[in-house]
Amino acid sequence: MATMQDNQTWSGRFNEPVAELVKRFTASVEFDQRLALFDIQGSLAHAQMLAACNIIGTQDLNDIRRGMAQIENEILSGEFAWLLDLEDVHLNIEKRLTTLVGDAGKRLHTGRSRNDQVATDVRLYLRHAIDELIMLLRALQSALLDLASQHTHTIMPGFTHLQVAQPVSFAHHLMAYFEMCQRDAERLADCRRRVNRLPLGAAALAGTSYPVKREYVAELLGFDGVCENSLDAVSDRDFAIEFTACGALIMTHLSRLSEELILWMSPRFGFIDIADRFCTGSSIMPQKKNPDVPELVRGKTGRVNGNLVALLTLMKGQPLAYNKDNQEDKEPLFDTVDTLNLTLRIYADMMGGITVKPEAMRRAALQGYATATDLADYLAKKGLPFRDAHEAVALAVRFAEQRGCDLAELKLEELKQFSDLIEQDIYAVLTLEGSLAARNHTGGTAPQQVEAAIARARKLLAQ
Repeated sequence: MATMQDNQTWSGRFNEPVAELVKRFTASVEFDQRLALFDIQGSLAHAQMLAACNIIGTQDLNDIRRGMAQIENEILSGEFAWLLDLEDVHLNIEKRLTTLVGDAGKRLHTGRSRNDQVATDVRLYLRHAIDELIMLLRALQSALLDLASQHTHTIMPGFTHLQVAQPVSFAHHLMAYFEMCQRDAERLADCRRRVNRLPLGAAALAGTSYPVKREYVAELLGFDGVCENSLDAVSDRDFAIEFTACGALIMTHLSRLSEELILWMSPRFGFIDIADRFCTGSSIMPQKKNPDVPELVRGKTGRVNGNLVALLTLMKGQPLAYNKDNQEDKEPLFDTVDTLNLTLRIYADMMGGITVKPEAMRRAALQGYATATDLADYLAKKGLPFRDAHEAVALAVRFAEQRGCDLAELKLEELKQFSDLIEQDIYAVLTLEGSLAARNHTGGTAPQQVEAAIARARKLLAQ
């Protein structure tokens, strides 16, 4: 007669125990134990529903609650003994519960399967992670606003193709990343709505023959509703894929900012300095101060992108319903959560440790004829078709290049050879301040518009 000598709940079906190598290969307890508190949370709601439906007795419910309270304390104190033989977080907790409270622990699994149990645990975990990540994004946005509010009049070159294009304020540049983070937060919040559906009650794949009340469990656990199809509930991980896609976009945005911080800190730019606590030195070159944090963020973006591809590939060939493949969903998901969490925490702190060098930014903005478009707009406003104005200014830029000076340094007579429409008032247009002030509309770089954008952003974060 089969026994539980190998501690497996299904050992009665087999004539020999699972091989040790197979145990190690199939076990997930080393990484899925982080789901433990969410597993307990889901199990307690399930037990409460079973009792409410008279599927288990009140004493069983009380015993389960008592046993789970002790298990939770053991987990939080680090005293819980995780056993590889028990394969995963669910069986470890169930075995310990049965040891503590006897038959009541054995009755807990009535009306559910590990398939809907793990799907529920992952959703509970991910919901919690999303809430925390949105708060961390808000902290980063706040740090961006704090820095931007100090530099609405600090002028730097705006770039296209990494070539000087037009003057912008440093605050305006930072606010672009605020907007990216805002969309990131909105995507996470939208993703959370699809995460927040209850799979429990779908059982293995077809539902359960017990008279369960899934909506009651959903209410107890704070889910917005239940997964409507039992096959879909246990088998799809699109909610995890969607989250990882959101994470990849967050990291991509931070990678772009990291690239700029790295460039701006280099002597060729010299726009900023990053506080020493976020940098390291060289083992051979005493003068070096390396921006390791933004470099690592740039590198870790590839890691999160890889997790997204891993999850997409994991799901692409799976028939309905649950398959063991889905055990592989957790490590990429957990890694994405951990990477985002740590990156956002350190990034918000790092932004508060940035020293801005306005003089270097201004010098750079005076290079590359950044106000050439302003001259073209000036001529167009005086009636010259813009394409003709564009050509005239291109000739003026070439002329200035040959003389090694800026457009604003050309004499009026020199400028007028490119158009008779140019008058003395052109010099106000060709200044950096004039260029910024001219873009006085919503979304423009005029200081008063950027200040208004910062005020709107602070109001948004306060909601």
